[in-house]
Amino acid sequence: MPVGAGKKALLASLGLLASTGTAAAIASIWKNDDVVAQCAQPVEVANASTNFVHLYPGPPPGAIPCDGPGPSSCGRWDQNWDRREPANLIRPKAKPDAREPDLAAATPKATRNLFFIRHGHYVVDGISDECRMLTELGRAQAQNTGKRLRDLNFPWTKLIHSSMCRARETAQIIASSLPGVELESTDLIREGAPIPPEPPVASWRPGAQYFEDGARIEAAFRRFIHRADPDQEKDSYEIIVCHANVIRYFVCRALQLPPEAWLRMSLHHSSITWLTIRPNGRVSLRTFGDSGHIPPNQLTTS
Repeated sequence: MPVGAGKKALLASLGLLASTGTAAAIASIWKNDDVVAQCAQPVEVANASTNFVHLYPGPPPGAIPCDGPGPSSCGRWDQNWDRREPANLIRPKAKPDAREPDLAAATPKATRNLFFIRHGHYVVDGISDECRMLTELGRAQAQNTGKRLRDLNFPWTKLIHSSMCRARETAQIIASSLPGVELESTDLIREGAPIPPEPPVASWRPGAQYFEDGARIEAAFRRFIHRADPDQEKDSYEIIVCHANVIRYFVCRALQLPPEAWLRMSLHHSSITWLTIRPNGRVSLRTFGDSGHIPPNQLTTS
């Protein structure tokens, strides 16, 4: 089939998708090999592009997100997801061999281990953030998590926590079990609404809050979730105490899963989620919401 004919078929299929949203329209897009070959090419679609909203860096409206950064409709791993792929950081040179020293200097050597801790149980109906402090149960949960992290006996690098009261108190209790670990507070990982969830949930309607919180939480992802700097010699073990919405969104983004899926997961208070980022940029989820260190009668989610 000529390329022009393939493009017409693609446009016709996208028009059907925009009007009906049927699975048949999606299937018709990928039946033609010439269309698959063009999957990263921009196409002029007036209506279909308005159905997609990307808070992560991705293809411009009108392009099928196959090879662009961010989650891909083709399921391909974006090697430069954190914009730290060494080959993309160095200047091009006429002779390929001349790039080798620069490439070696830009290549990470260490693995980052990120341990995300959800804060403990807290006073939900407090009239202000400072009133939403940990309950006695929440303090007991945090103590158990601190003991668990101590028993893991990793060379902890630092402990970053949300500036919200419940996360700050949780971090302080955990730190009491890890002498010498540096504490760092940040507003970026405060609780919020990261992105409208799919499927929509009737009980979750923060409205315009997505516009403000989503940008901040995405900025936090880019600030804290990335491969190691090239000058980092040893593997690092970092603790980040924050909130369920933030952790769930981070996990989706780091694994290059649809970020809109964040509300399909659940986390216990003071649970442990462990992400590993290798020097080559590959990301793996070692544990999600591990709460085996907390007695069954202390397990809570809300």
